[in-house]
Amino acid sequence: MDAPTTTSAGNDGAGGGNWFTSHDRPAVDPYAGPPPGAPGGGQEPPQSRPPAAAEPRQRIRPTTESARPQGAAQPPPAGQPVAPDSFSSAAGHPAPGSFGRHVPPQRGAQQPQDASPDAIRIRGTMAEVGPIADKVTSYFYALLFVRHPELRSLFPAAMDTQRDRLLKALLTAAEHIDNPPVLVEYLQNLGRGHRKYGTRPEHYPAVGECLIGALSKYATGIWDRETEAAWVRAYTTMSQVMIDAAATDELRAPAWWHAEVVAHELRTADVAVLTLRPDQPYPFLAGQYASLETPWWPRVWRHYSFASAPRSDGLLTFHVKAVPAGWVSNSLVHRARPGDVVRLGPAGGSMTVDHTRGDGLLCLGGGTGIAPVRAMVEDLAERGSRRPVEVFYGARTDHDLYDIDTLLRLQQSHPWLTVHAVVDQRAHLQLPDAIHGHGPWIEYDAYLSGPPGMIRNGITALRAVGIPAHRIRHDSVEELVVAGD
Repeated sequence: MDAPTTTSAGNDGAGGGNWFTSHDRPAVDPYAGPPPGAPGGGQEPPQSRPPAAAEPRQRIRPTTESARPQGAAQPPPAGQPVAPDSFSSAAGHPAPGSFGRHVPPQRGAQQPQDASPDAIRIRGTMAEVGPIADKVTSYFYALLFVRHPELRSLFPAAMDTQRDRLLKALLTAAEHIDNPPVLVEYLQNLGRGHRKYGTRPEHYPAVGECLIGALSKYATGIWDRETEAAWVRAYTTMSQVMIDAAATDELRAPAWWHAEVVAHELRTADVAVLTLRPDQPYPFLAGQYASLETPWWPRVWRHYSFASAPRSDGLLTFHVKAVPAGWVSNSLVHRARPGDVVRLGPAGGSMTVDHTRGDGLLCLGGGTGIAPVRAMVEDLAERGSRRPVEVFYGARTDHDLYDIDTLLRLQQSHPWLTVHAVVDQRAHLQLPDAIHGHGPWIEYDAYLSGPPGMIRNGITALRAVGIPAHRIRHDSVEELVVAGD
């Protein structure tokens, strides 16, 4: 599951775990992994006997009239949008896109006064299993692979990130179960994003059945027939939203693109600028990101922001920093060469410029987080914008300002653009704090891109200078932890 960009009211959406990966491959497939059992292969050597499959008392079935569980919500036919009132009655509305790692409510914590009975039971379940979430998610996947062994080869060999994303998705659903506009938007993004993994409608009942099996095993203090029925109703409707969104998206875009590496420039020892040529037109907006899969790590996808605005030649540019133990990042920086072919998922994220507004832009980019900032500046320049833009480019050392020359050239050509370099070791000042000596920023929209810690500190600094939360946009903090690979 992919996390979208978010405003500062919460974090990203976008994203839980990608439950299924593509098994429709081209005739000549550069992603074919090693045989089962080999490193990076579709099968892991057995480490221990999987837990016995617990039979949930009510099975999730495909959403047909004859098979739908009694009392479950009645989702519309595939292809028709689910109305917001298909979920429980709405509570308060947080800012759109506020989907981060949220701590589940503690058992006995006060629920919102207008919380629906289903929401209370679902949140209670998540509070019950929160302290043992790792066991619950591990058991869920063991249950899924025991009952549906044909699905194991569709997942990455290492499942740690996968387990974290599943938990994040469940927490997000539990938090917003009474907020249909937010939850539907979130689920639609997931449904569209899952197309690149090869998710099909018939996969959802298997996932739902094993999910309820895992929850019923570990949420023993709260689990009863009413709680199970609440989960069945919620999951049935939620899965239908995702199925419908995927079906609609299939009519207008492929599930993924092949893209050839046409240029690979090593800017520092651990930062590379890659230029890719997709095999067909690839639509995106400056400020968005794409998920990439390399031929060396099949079924492992990581998010990277576009480092340029859409170009007439169709080429795409990405800045990638290799991090310790980063499978994808190290492959892209140290192994990829011109001629290699990667796969791209569809563009995502909403950290884009609203060109109907005339307010100034305050952009903070740390490290390779300067990539989407540069893309937005290029986009404004191509549109003939005259909006004031202040860019603060942060790095630990002067050497790490690998793209400063490009930004300074843009500044020379466009008087509305001002670029500030903030070097930690020289100024003894962290990037977010540098804005205090400038401004005022009351009439500015703010954009943050960089490591998770910089995003968190940046939100605090921006709020302190008077920029309201709804005018601060940034990548999902929790998704950045994964994208750091």
